[in-house]
Amino acid sequence: MPKAARRTPEAPSLQAQLPELREGQSVELLKELHILTREGRLNQDTRRKLKQVYHLVQFIEPLLAEVLKDRGDVTLADHGAGKSYLGFILYDLFFKSKPVGWVYGVETRAELVEKSRALAQRLGFARMGFLATTVQQALDHPELPARIDVVTALHACDTATDDAIAFGLAKQARFMVLVPCCQAEVASVMRQHKALSLARTPLAELWRHPLHTREFGSQITNVLRCLQLEAHGYQVTVTELVGWEHSMKNELILARRHDGPQGQRLRARERLLQIVDELGLQPLRERFAV
Repeated sequence: MPKAARRTPEAPSLQAQLPELREGQSVELLKELHILTREGRLNQDTRRKLKQVYHLVQFIEPLLAEVLKDRGDVTLADHGAGKSYLGFILYDLFFKSKPVGWVYGVETRAELVEKSRALAQRLGFARMGFLATTVQQALDHPELPARIDVVTALHACDTATDDAIAFGLAKQARFMVLVPCCQAEVASVMRQHKALSLARTPLAELWRHPLHTREFGSQITNVLRCLQLEAHGYQVTVTELVGWEHSMKNELILARRHDGPQGQRLRARERLLQIVDELGLQPLRERFAV
């Protein structure tokens, strides 16, 4: 009798080789974003980036699902989008399988916007739009709807996070998901008035040394942002994005509009103004207390 043909073992699927990937995820997209190599591999840096984006997606997906359930549609605007890692992965994992919903990437660098448009067209991601504009200009941009449900800003540097908040407030966003980065404005103002503050209050010892000025200024910036959101009727949660071993820019601010009692809004605004006055930040009063 002839010997039975020896079966060649099947090669493991890419999903089995890379357990980090979600089921149904576009491998072509991950290669285009240089998260996967052309051979379909992850290196240490891209594995860390993918983990950060996935972790943020886990926070955002339930918010998108909630809006979609309530009104049958959902729009998301990502500010300081860069290469639109977040927008593309959200579209791939959430929007692609649904007949409705739009993702907009707002980015000032026109060359990145053109690349994102071309990639979306190649992948057939028809409900993605990319705008080469500032956040301020995006407020009245004709290609954006009057209402945006979810506003995101991932590692938006310095005042770009404040611009994203202003945009979310103007667009009556139901949710804002913010990961601030490199806040320098508040620290700069504190530095200018340091001598006066030291003469006035012992609390100024908290930012007497330059390193403390930078770190304390960054902390206060986010405290003021949270109070500003609460003063506009948002419920705010602050948590870590990922472990500190993955990124030092790690603070995640989640804001949900809930239109709570007017007294809560007024108390938040009063607290905000008290902090501004106590720390000598009057030049920034209009930025945070609008």
